[in-house]
Amino acid sequence: MINKRLLIKHLLAHNDENSFYDKKRKIDISHKEGKAKFLKHICALSNSNPKNNSYIVIGVEDADNTIVGVDFFDDSKIQNLINAYLTNPPIVQYENIPFPHLTDSKVVGLVTIRPTGKLTALRKNIWKYYGGSVFFRDGSMSMPKIFDIEIKDINSSIVAAIENNAQNNIEHTLDGVFHFMKNRQDFNARYKVFKEYFVVCWAGLKKEIKDETFYSRVDIELINEQVRLFFSSLDEVSITYDNDSFKIVEYVNLGFQNRDKYYKLEETLIKFEDNAQYHIDTKLLFEPPQYDKKVLHHVYNANNALLVKLKKGLSLTEHEKRDLRNLPVTYLICYFNLFHEAKDKFNEAKYYLRNYSDEMYHLYQEAARILRKVKYS
Repeated sequence: MINKRLLIKHLLAHNDENSFYDKKRKIDISHKEGKAKFLKHICALSNSNPKNNSYIVIGVEDADNTIVGVDFFDDSKIQNLINAYLTNPPIVQYENIPFPHLTDSKVVGLVTIRPTGKLTALRKNIWKYYGGSVFFRDGSMSMPKIFDIEIKDINSSIVAAIENNAQNNIEHTLDGVFHFMKNRQDFNARYKVFKEYFVVCWAGLKKEIKDETFYSRVDIELINEQVRLFFSSLDEVSITYDNDSFKIVEYVNLGFQNRDKYYKLEETLIKFEDNAQYHIDTKLLFEPPQYDKKVLHHVYNANNALLVKLKKGLSLTEHEKRDLRNLPVTYLICYFNLFHEAKDKFNEAKYYLRNYSDEMYHLYQEAARILRKVKYS
């Protein structure tokens, strides 16, 4: 089993960007340009390495390889995006890798690209790239090329050596468990060993509601691979497990007018096998809440007025500041109730909420995560 933190260190230490490895300060697939560039790199790395894995490391300064991290990116549906836009799509996995020197909410993103051995191309137009375009790596660049020769396999031995040097061992596992339990001791930190091999650690603020146990400020890590499976400071989560599996059910607060109301969003089931393998299955459980249209019209117009004030840089009253905290989620509720323009307003608010305060931007990110999961499902 590969320790993903070690793998990232080996990639950064021993390789410049090349035909099997790329690094980014950040990516943003919330808009057409960012989505198109991400797909271009996936396509190029898959075509340039038809017989071995390729990697993109996200959260690293390009000039000196300083690990600065990015926000936790909870998107189990990224494969759906790949399948929608690429022919012969590779298997793509995005993982969040915690590093000790980063703050709790920051991780390094690791994208693993497993090719199918077939030529990958854009299925349809996106941004300035045309459907049918084929990309390859030319040094550290992803470039469009005409495919007229067989690609030679020159990287398999190099990638295999890097992956072998990143294999986990008992020392790394124990260090990871001790570090987690120490850092999360104020949040009911726990661990469980599955199949005498896998170790899952989790922590969160625990509360009992009608004989059910829920957690908030949840952090869940698969220690063997140093992968953060879940992280959220807002959502409510239920956790159940047996000897073979670990299940997470995520709830999101989509109440408004200062009322909390939680809805199931997604179920994640981790199944551990006897052959030292595991599988993660996700299932969307979300059913959008429906509210009275007259009430929503009032909320929607109030949101738009707040957004105008933010654009103009006008000061807000205390009441408006309280309403601003609810702006991302209420725009989301309006969109789920067929206020189609609410999605555009939601996206427009991103820039102004980010400039207003870290707290407001964090609330926006949490709402955006819900929208992304629902969209790609």
